[in-house]
Amino acid sequence: MGEKTQHGHNKGRKPPISKSHKGQGRGSGGYGGKRGKGGGGGSGRRGSRDRSEAPRPQLDLTAGSQLPKWIQEEVTRTTRKERRAAVMQNLEAAAGAFADARYGKAVEQAERAKQASSSNATIREILALSLYRLGRWEPALKELRTFRRIAGETTHMPVEMDCLRALERSDDVDKTWDELKHLGGRPDTFREARVVYGSHLLDAGRAKDAWQVVNPKRLEEHPHEAELRQWYVAARVAAHLGDDESATKILSAITAADPAFPGLDELEAAIGG
Repeated sequence: MGEKTQHGHNKGRKPPISKSHKGQGRGSGGYGGKRGKGGGGGSGRRGSRDRSEAPRPQLDLTAGSQLPKWIQEEVTRTTRKERRAAVMQNLEAAAGAFADARYGKAVEQAERAKQASSSNATIREILALSLYRLGRWEPALKELRTFRRIAGETTHMPVEMDCLRALERSDDVDKTWDELKHLGGRPDTFREARVVYGSHLLDAGRAKDAWQVVNPKRLEEHPHEAELRQWYVAARVAAHLGDDESATKILSAITAADPAFPGLDELEAAIGG
């Protein structure tokens, strides 16, 4: 899956390491389907990868240093033979450090790997997400965009948006949202993007526009984590608009799905406040 944004849920709160760094994408996943303009059912692939290639698997950063075979194959394709062993060693160390929330160490190891293999997508991905977790928005944004160019994926565009939001580059948040809608992506990529963009609009005083972005329409009985995050922002927006009925309904749905979901007390206090 993709990276869970730090600002999209409650601004300033760092989330736990996402369990969804694998087949989905921070939000995306092995959903497949035809990519359509503005949709959410495609692979979201666009960039340097040959379109005849199979889609690049999603990286699971909760697995620690045990990297799958496809990453070894990727290193073989992108790295000179005499450098491959060292790059794999650095990459494994970076992945293990990320899983242990030692993001500074992850950056150090990923930077070493990057020096020897600058066109490797996985190195750029781990480096970008580690920088993001450290709140180093500018370098994180640079690496995220480089990853997107190399991998041809829109998976982490919500994280790009969150970096731009933290940097107070409001117009660029809008542009990146529009670009994601044009390029397409996996369903959870769009859910996470709605979390970030809806929060951005709410903070900008555009609550009605935010509601159009995050309104869940339906409250499924067994929601994905990314859906819960979108519902949370939707409840905040509804409360801001004075629609306590909708806010309470959404809050109840979140509580039923995950009673320990972060921020429920604050949300309840905001409704009718």
